[in-house]
This record gives sequence, C-alpha cells and structure tokens, in this order.
Amino acid sequence: MRRYGKGIMVLVLGWLLAWPALAQDPHPFNVHDLLAMERISDLQVSPDGKTVAYVQRSTDLEANRGRTDLWLVGADGTGSRRLTSHPASDTTPRWAPDGESIFFLSSRSGSTQVWQIPVKGGEASPVTELSLDVQSLDVSPDGRRLALALEVFPGKSPEETKKALDDKEKGKTTGRVYESLFIRHWDTWKDGRRLHVFAYTLSDKTMVDVMKDMDADCPTKPFGGPEDHVFSPDGESLVFVARDVGRAEAWSTDFDLWQAPVDGKTTPTCLTGKNEAWDTHPVFSPDGSQLAYLAMKRPGFESDRFRIVVRSLKDGKEKVLTESWDRSPGSIGWARDGRALLATADNLGQGSLFAIDADTGSVTTLVQQGTVRGFAQTGDRLLFAMDHLRSPVEIHSCDLLGSDVRRVTHVNDERVAATLLGEPEQFTFKGWNGETVHCYVVKPANFDPSRKHPVAFLIHGGPQGSFGNDFHYRWNPQTYAGAGYAAVMVDFHGSTGYGQTFTDSISGDWGGKPLEDLQKGLAAALARYPWMDGERVCALGASFGGYMINWIAGNWPDRFRCLVNHDGNIDERMAYYDTEELWFPEWERGGTPWDVPDSYKKHNPIDHVGKWKTPMLVIHGALDYRVVDTQGISTFTALQRRGIPSKLLYFPDENHWVLKPHNSIQWHETVIDWIDRWTKGETPGGS
Repeated sequence: MRRYGKGIMVLVLGWLLAWPALAQDPHPFNVHDLLAMERISDLQVSPDGKTVAYVQRSTDLEANRGRTDLWLVGADGTGSRRLTSHPASDTTPRWAPDGESIFFLSSRSGSTQVWQIPVKGGEASPVTELSLDVQSLDVSPDGRRLALALEVFPGKSPEETKKALDDKEKGKTTGRVYESLFIRHWDTWKDGRRLHVFAYTLSDKTMVDVMKDMDADCPTKPFGGPEDHVFSPDGESLVFVARDVGRAEAWSTDFDLWQAPVDGKTTPTCLTGKNEAWDTHPVFSPDGSQLAYLAMKRPGFESDRFRIVVRSLKDGKEKVLTESWDRSPGSIGWARDGRALLATADNLGQGSLFAIDADTGSVTTLVQQGTVRGFAQTGDRLLFAMDHLRSPVEIHSCDLLGSDVRRVTHVNDERVAATLLGEPEQFTFKGWNGETVHCYVVKPANFDPSRKHPVAFLIHGGPQGSFGNDFHYRWNPQTYAGAGYAAVMVDFHGSTGYGQTFTDSISGDWGGKPLEDLQKGLAAALARYPWMDGERVCALGASFGGYMINWIAGNWPDRFRCLVNHDGNIDERMAYYDTEELWFPEWERGGTPWDVPDSYKKHNPIDHVGKWKTPMLVIHGALDYRVVDTQGISTFTALQRRGIPSKLLYFPDENHWVLKPHNSIQWHETVIDWIDRWTKGETPGGS
C-alpha cells in the first residue's frame, strides 16, 4: 500500500498502569464517576498540521446538562490549553484556511450562532446574527463562505420562517394537520420545517438556500451532522446528503448525494439517483479530482453494508473500492497524499481504523483495538480519538503504518486512576449452527477469584449493533463491575463487525438465532469463569435488548433472578403502527403486518405473557417515538396483572435514551438497586 503499509497497531491497556496514582485509595467505579469524565470529540487539525482543536464536554450537575468548550493541543501532545470558557456551550470548531482563527458554534448570544476566535489570543466575536439557530457549520477551502444549516419552511427565508413561527405562537389554535408521514420523528413532532444548507458569504453577509424548495433535510435527521455536507475544492458548490422522496419518506432509505452551486442560480443536481439505497458521507480528494462516499446496495435496509465508492469529477465514472471487504465503514476521509482513504468500521468487537489503497482497494488495519471516534492526518502521522472499556476518549497519534503509538491528551487520567475498574476479556464460543460468536466479559471491580460473583447479562440494541471495546455513557459495563457484578455481553447473530452475512442473519429471526446465542454464550461464560455465580444472574437490555428481555420472559422464563427492560417492545404488530421509521420493521419482518401477518406473530412477546414469572424492572421515556411508551406501559400492566414483582421507571422528559445527568443517576441507581434486590437479597417470587 505504498506508504500505508501493513503495520498493525495494538493499543496496550497496560498504559493505565503508568497513570499517576492519587493520594486517596481508588473506589469502585459508579455512575458519578461516569458523569465526571470529560468527553472529547470533533478533533480538527490546523492547516499547518501542528495543532488540534477539539470539543471537550463536562457535566454540569447544578444546571443538569452537559456543557462544552473548545480546547487546543499540539499534535505532539504539548501546549494543551482551553480556547473558550464561556458558560454557554461552544461546539463545532472549524479552522479558517489561514490557520489564524477558528469558527465555531455557540449559544452565548441566546441563540446558536457562528462565532470566530483568534488562536493566538483574544476574545471571540460574532459572525452571524440570524433569526434562527445555526445547527451545522463548515468553511469553504478559500475561506470566503460558510455552509450553515438552519431549520426553515421550504421556500421561505429564515426571517419569513421566524415570522411564521411567531404568528403561530400568538394564535389561539393548537391543532396540527398532517397529510403524510412523518408526523413525528425520534423525539420531535413535525411542523413542516426542514433543515436546509445555506451558503453564507462572509464579505457581505448574504446567504443562499442551496436546497430552496426541496422538501428534505440536510443534515439528515435525526442524527446527521456536518459530515452530510462539504464544499467542492473550488468553493463554488456544495455536495450534500438528502432524502427527497416525497410521501415515501417514512419507509424509504433512499438518501442521495446532491450538488448545488453556492450562488443558487441552478437547482441541485442528484449525483446518485441510480442507487435507491443509502448514499452518504461525501469527501473530496486532496487534489480535487475525485469524490469518495459511502453507499449501500439494498433499498429499505438501514444496516446493509456500506461500500466506499470513488467518483471521478472529470468524467463522472465511479468504482466501488471495497466490494471485497466484508466490513461496513462508518466514516471515511482521504490521506493527505490522496493515495489512500482512511475509514473506521466495527471489527470483531472493536471500532478499528483502516487504510484503503485508493487504486487497488487493498485494506490495512492501522488501529485494531479499542473504538476510534475520529481521525485526521498531520504530516507523517495520524491523529485519532479512541476509547476502550477502561478509558474514555483520548487523542492518540501513530505513524502511517499504525506503529509508534503516542498519547496526545491525558484529560481523564486522574479521574480513571481514582476508580477501580473491571478487567475486560473477550472470548469466542460456538453459537447457533456451530458458528463462532464473540463475547466480552468485564470482571467485578472488587474481583476475588476465591468468591462467587453475581452476573449482569447485558443485551445490546440495534439489533444490528454491538457491545464492544468502548466506553459507553449509557450502557457502560464498568457501572455493573463497580457494583460487584461480572458483566457478560454476547455479540449474537445480527451484530455488526463480523461480516454482512452474520449481520443479515437476524432479519426475520429475532427470537431464534439471537436467543440461542445468548443461551449458549451465558453457559460458555459460566463454564469458562468458575468464579461467576450462575445462580445469581440478571438479564438487562434496551431497545432490541428490551424486546429480547420480553421474549426471554416467556421463552427462557426459569433462568434469571430478575430482568431489566429499557424501551422494549411487547407487541411487534402494534409497534409497527406506533413507530416512525417504517422501513425498519418492513425489512426485518419482510413486509407490512397486513401483507405478512405471520411474520409479525412469529416472535411476538405478547403471545407468551402467560408464561412470564420473572421479576422485571421496566423503564421508558415519554419522548421515545421509536419504541413508543405504550409498549413499556403495556409490559408493566402485564406484569402487574399477573402478580409478578415489577417496577416502572418512567421519564416524561427523555427519549429513547436517558440524557439528563440527574435522570442518568436515577436510572443507574434504580437499576443497580433492582438487581441487588434479586441477586443479593430476595429470591424471585413465583418462579
């Protein structure tokens, strides 16, 4: 691979042993330690490659929210300093092309606007004073323009949109009328507005809606960001991701790449119209001759494998660079010499970093262990943000072969050193059909091999997801290890990072292969680790994991002391009519409930409630429009009516995730108290 050779970098978790010990003795890790960790994200390298800007998030318990600041550090790890310290949140740092200043988004004026701050010192100054919040930011290569995302009514300017919203607020009617889906998405009711990308000219403060009249969003909702739009190398156009499919939006995954001139004189051109599946993440090559992006093949399947496609800007010809690589990249970027693309992808329980030769498509693993969250090249080294089961995200660097690994930041060293963390270990076993399945175990923080330790059996969501080598802020196994439990996490059939065939295998078989893998995985862990107490096991899961808890309650009812179900379906048939993104159940079940009713009945937990007997904690958020709260309430109703010990924790202000710090504390304390009760105290009634 020319300079991007075959060196494989394996990060050594033993780095932790070299961290400074604090004066006080370390204590077992808990939710308060989790919230105390500083969270690093969005690393951006200066034009000269010498400095890294990044976002650092801390938790403000008094305000009950996270707040973010911008930090700088030398690419060699020296000169770390805080760039902004305003009480408001500062995010999305983007370097000016001359490297003298940084543009960023901040809410310090009362709304989220673009600000600019000199790197060498001085106060930040406002760049925009728009009537609407700015929700995304990019800087053109020539520094003349910004790409901004604002939520507007299609065909209306930001000012017209603001007036329409104000008029609505003054009105006395509250009813909303819909003629098509979505009526709500993720955690928000729709009101007709769309996120549109604007080209903002800095010299005269004029702006052009390059998506004018498009009934589509960019960044894409609900999770899209600045990676959904990019300036062309000459700065005269924008390439962006949008799904413009009319009334089919709720059941279509036809996201396309579009290109529009920054002056708005012509309408956007669709670059990927021939592909009815998902196209995303456009990145231009350093010399401006090629555009790379990620593309799926199968329409309607959100977990299809992303391939890297490279498009020649000279003649429009395309080549699929990674057809033979059985991994699905989550992010991509060009190496500075244009000879390779860098990509992250789930990989056997890791989130690895790879280099892909831009001519041959040959793949080299650069960072194998841990989970890489972001990357950039600086000179002859790569910078990457990485976390793992024993550390939050820190910035590291390595050479272009993946060797000579160095730490760049040490933001959380002392916080981690103050806690007792469980040791992680990954092993494999023979699951469904004798196929290899991977499993992680995290030992209790107070591990004593001479004692029997209870088990927290964690089941991931997705279902096309993974419980891998990362430091999670909602489902972190260290919070269970700190409470004295062994955490066991099986990446059952359907998980990502083990090849597309493995991922595909769960569709249409939610209660089959995954349940068998979970049963065999728990048995394998108990046989492998005799210090685990197989008589004191609790199973916990969220989303698909919550569905699986309900499925286990009726189809593996005698195994567990207790169960914890967060945002899980009880009735797959009704869940179709409740949810928003219909392409998901239609793919997983092979059609709609009226076309394939037996598929929705095949593994439906509601049909097995009569066999339920295990105590269950049910958790749900009122703003969860993906798995609607009636599913959790129905689960609790069934448990109560059957006389099974049960508890409901309901959050009126949370969505599919629990995000507010004090709610997170309540969530963790309620869960730990529940599993303590049944594994360290009472025995299950009625079992």
